[in-house]
Amino acid sequence: MFSVRLSEVALPASERDLDNLVGWFIDTLSLVRKRGEATADFGKAGPVHRLLRDYLLSQPNVSWDAQMLADELALTPASLNHHLTRLVEAGILGFSNEGKGWRRYFLRGGSLTNAIEFFSFQCETIVKQRMAIIDDLWNRNKPDLSMSISPTDTPALSIGIVEHRPLLEESIESELSQWMGDFGLLGERPGKEARADSISVQLFRLLLNRDHPLSLDEAEELLDEQKPRIGRILERFRTTGMVQRVPRIDRLNVTLWTAITTQYQRRGEDWLLKKGGFQRILSTKQQSILLKDLKKGVLKVETVGATLKETASEEQMLLLNLLGGRLPLGHQLSGFTSSEVHNEVSSRIDRILRRMRRVAQLLEQALNDA
Repeated sequence: MFSVRLSEVALPASERDLDNLVGWFIDTLSLVRKRGEATADFGKAGPVHRLLRDYLLSQPNVSWDAQMLADELALTPASLNHHLTRLVEAGILGFSNEGKGWRRYFLRGGSLTNAIEFFSFQCETIVKQRMAIIDDLWNRNKPDLSMSISPTDTPALSIGIVEHRPLLEESIESELSQWMGDFGLLGERPGKEARADSISVQLFRLLLNRDHPLSLDEAEELLDEQKPRIGRILERFRTTGMVQRVPRIDRLNVTLWTAITTQYQRRGEDWLLKKGGFQRILSTKQQSILLKDLKKGVLKVETVGATLKETASEEQMLLLNLLGGRLPLGHQLSGFTSSEVHNEVSSRIDRILRRMRRVAQLLEQALNDA
């Protein structure tokens, strides 16, 4: 069964250092679980590193006996089998039972570049097939906003890609929770989060059915769960590329009203006009309407929204900044249709695959020059 966890890693600084190139592949395919502080050799003496560098990649046309590899690497058969299984599941290695004795493992296609082509095709096909599950669950429409919402930042991608398999009858999972676990939305070791009714699953369903971004406060109230845990789950969602953190444009009127009334009470009309941005951004008519209600103490959120309706959202956000206010952030899915989410995830995976093709070429060249 094809199963891999892809991590977005910057291209290696050196294009000729064999160990750096091998290490880049190990990190990108998440073949070694990072624990504690880095070792003095940066993992170069690790069994997976040596297995790839000294055997599988350096002699791509040779099939390797598992027992011989275990002896050469000073590993127990069980430990070696774990590493070989990870590479087979990732589609990088193949094996045969030809002849007598142990399985013989080899690089697919006879070269790393060929193996990456096999790998890329499987990744793209599986993602396309499995993203279809959210089509039926999708109930999100694009809200009527005057500007598109750009995410605040984009964390490095870390996503699982696992081919479909039927649920076991006694499984605690649902089809959705299994899907989320396979894509890494539940973390590396899901545990209880894999249950069909876990907080992670409930939170993702909430995002599937919500037009506006979801704040931590709202999620806490809706799910009856503590904000720190919800925050950690949402950050994990973001690393898969399926969820993004964005400004709450839908709360702009409320935030502006708060900032305007607060600054008027603290600093007065003259400050609002000059340093608060009224004269810089608003027309004379808009200034007059807002200041008139401020003086009477009857300014309402609805009045702010109606008065600034013709002002572009970018200008409103600039006004908020000049007033010293902060627009709250929220989380939403990376698109207003399931196909948009699919395209976002696929484009980011494609970026990793292009890097893998480039590093494969550099690695083969480095091996030839060695």
